[in-house]
Amino acid sequence: MNLHISLIPVISIIAGILILIKPKILNYVVAIYLIAIGVIQIFGL
Repeated sequence: MNLHISLIPVISIIAGILILIKPKILNYVVAIYLIAIGVIQIFGL
């Protein structure tokens, strides 16, 4: 149960770094981030 609390900020930081490095991949990063958060919330990882 404690894993999703520490996993979401890590995903957010990685997504932010990718957007800063390559702004053109913003759509992909946002889409992958939203899918990952949805999966984490559904399965309670």
